[in-house]
Amino acid sequence: MSREFWRATAEAVVAAVDAAYIAAKPVDQIYVSEFCQLTRENAYAALKLAVDLDLLREENGEYVTANCLCRALVTSNQQRKATALRLALEDYEPFILFRDRLITTGDAPTAARQLKQLLDLSNHFDEIKETLLSLGQYCRALIAEGGGAYRAAEEGAAHDLQSLAGACSDLHQAESLVCREIGADFVPNIPRAEVIQHLADALLRARDHDGIGAVTMAGNAIESYLGAYGEKQAVSLVGKHGINAKAEELSRNAKLPKKLLNYSKYLGHLRNAADHGVDDDVQATWDISPQVAVEYVFVACSFIRSSSQFVENSNTII
Repeated sequence: MSREFWRATAEAVVAAVDAAYIAAKPVDQIYVSEFCQLTRENAYAALKLAVDLDLLREENGEYVTANCLCRALVTSNQQRKATALRLALEDYEPFILFRDRLITTGDAPTAARQLKQLLDLSNHFDEIKETLLSLGQYCRALIAEGGGAYRAAEEGAAHDLQSLAGACSDLHQAESLVCREIGADFVPNIPRAEVIQHLADALLRARDHDGIGAVTMAGNAIESYLGAYGEKQAVSLVGKHGINAKAEELSRNAKLPKKLLNYSKYLGHLRNAADHGVDDDVQATWDISPQVAVEYVFVACSFIRSSSQFVENSNTII
């Protein structure tokens, strides 16, 4: 039986990983298609190729991030994204063999034909060639020399790895700041991956003037926090989608005081402005300024601190 191969561009794969990471929940082909402005066919291929690259994991037709390398792809820093993808490619058999055959033959179509035969790949060799060239050029592992000729780049430049290390350092520092804002007493009881790390990533997006991304990611963190909050308070939030719906349900069950409910509404409505496209009220989309993006992340941390104080210590401090 032929091995399946997925035709997709590197940009589509990175976008699909970004969509899965920032969603903080399993995503499907339709979600990624709409989020990334891809056709459903291209979104499906990008998701499948990301799974093949071990960047995503598929569970019953939905996709979640597979490892911490995905975090390095969620950035505006092109060099960091290229380095992260290159690390993934170094464990991807079709790319390794294609690059080896390209070095040997000096001809990309020939390398793709040989690769198709070696691994019994399902696609036409042209599709294999275009996909692997896209991946290789995106991460600078393959260099175009003109006239359809390509060569393999020298292995892992030190500055590339330094960039990735710098990203890890930035994330660590941002996460430390988020933990400090929430409070050391409460951090151990808060989901790290879905809340703390997403707030840290939101802080870095705000620093990089990505207002929409910062508010969307921090908003997802708050929704995840409320989900965990509801579980601890034995309040079912099934079917309650979004910050506002979850907070209202907690309030109806006397688990979120009115002052904290209204606190959460700022987070919910601003997240909706960033994430819901054209606003019918003004017939336009809302942009998020860098100042508001930073403020939003810190307000999110403060809301978590205040609600945690109320639940765990009965403290009424805002």
